[in-house]
Amino acid sequence: MLKFKGVDYYDVESLLSEEEVLVRNTVREFVDDHVLPIIEKHNRAGTFPLDLVKKMAELGMFGSTLPAKYGCAEMNNVAYGLVMQELERGDSGVRSFASVQSALVMYPIFTFGSEEQKDRWLPGLASGEKIGCFGLTEPDYGSNPGGMITRAVETPDGYVLNGAKMWITNGTLADVAVVWAKLNGVVHGFLVEKGTKGFSAPEMTGKHSLRASVTSELIFQDCLIPKENIMPKTDGLKAPLMCLNQARYGIAWGAIGSAMACYDTALSYAGSRIQFGKPISSFQITQEKLVVMLTEITKAQLLCLQLGRMKDKGTMRFQQVSMAKRNNVAVALEIARAAREVLGANGILDEYPVMRHSANLESVKTYEGTHEMHTLIIGEDITGIGAFV
Repeated sequence: MLKFKGVDYYDVESLLSEEEVLVRNTVREFVDDHVLPIIEKHNRAGTFPLDLVKKMAELGMFGSTLPAKYGCAEMNNVAYGLVMQELERGDSGVRSFASVQSALVMYPIFTFGSEEQKDRWLPGLASGEKIGCFGLTEPDYGSNPGGMITRAVETPDGYVLNGAKMWITNGTLADVAVVWAKLNGVVHGFLVEKGTKGFSAPEMTGKHSLRASVTSELIFQDCLIPKENIMPKTDGLKAPLMCLNQARYGIAWGAIGSAMACYDTALSYAGSRIQFGKPISSFQITQEKLVVMLTEITKAQLLCLQLGRMKDKGTMRFQQVSMAKRNNVAVALEIARAAREVLGANGILDEYPVMRHSANLESVKTYEGTHEMHTLIIGEDITGIGAFV
C-alpha cells in the first residue's frame, strides 16, 4: 500500500516545529501500518479494534499534554492536534477512543480530581491498561445538559446515584466512568468504577455511523459511590463544559484527517479513472470539486494551527474552539460527499474509505455540540445576545 504523503498546499509544515512534525509522522505511520489494514473489517463487523489500544499508549496518544509524572507525553497542543488529525484519517472511531480517553477522562481527573484520584487512575489510563468513558448526555438531555435528571444523594457511606446516560463512547469497555450528576441541585463529577453494584453499561447496536466504535448506555440503579470517588473540584456545569471544550479542540483537528483521506482518494481515483478516452481529472467539473476540497482543507489547517498556538499560549477562548469544530466538521462532511461523487458508483464500496468517513462524520457533526449549538455560541459572542431559548 502506498504511504500517505499528506495534503499541504500552503506549506503548513514549515510552521511546525521538528517535534510536531515527528509526532505527526509517527502517528501517520502508525495509521498506515496498523489502522488502515484492519479498519474496514471492524467497520463491517461493528467492532472496535481493541488491539490498537496498547500500541497507541506506547506512542503517547493518551493524555498527551499531561505531565510525565503520570506517564504522559507532555506534548504541546499543536502536536496533540496532529495526533487527532492522523488518527481520524484512519477512522473517526479510533480518534474518538483517544479523544474520550484523553480529553473527557484524563483531563477531568487531572483538572478536577484529588491527588489520590490522579495517582490511582492517570498512569493506568496513559498506559492503556485502564479505559475510561464520560457520562454527561442523557436520553432526553443532549444540547441542554443542565436539564439532566441523574441524581446523587449523600449518605453516611458515600453517594447513591440514580439515572441514565446515553451515547457514551467506550462505555461498555470502560474501567471507570466520569459521571456527571446533580447533588443538591448542583452538578458534580463522580468516578464510577466497573463492577459497582447497580451500574451497567449495555452497548448500543444498529448504528450506521461510527461502527468501529463502542457506543453505550450507562444505567445507575441505587449505585453506592464511595465518598472518595467524588471529584472535589467540580461544582457546577462549568466543569463538564470545560471537558467538552477539550474534546471539541481535538475534533476540529480530527475532521481535517477525514477530509484529507477523502480528498487524497478522490484525487488519485480521478487521475486513474478513464472515461471518454481520458482521465476524469481532465474534466472541468471534477477539477472544480478537487479545488474546493483542497481549499477547504487548507483553510481548516490554518484555523486549527492558530487555535493550537493560542491554546498553548493560554489565550484561546471556547468560542474560538466552537468556530473550528463547527467549520471543520461541516466542510469535512461536504468533502466526503464530493469525493463520493468523484468516485461515482465505486464511492459506495468499502474498497475505498470515502463512504465510511462520510457516515462517521454525520455523528461527529452532532456530538460534542451540534452545528446549530456552535452557531449560537459564536452568535452570542459576537452580538452579546444569547439566542438559545
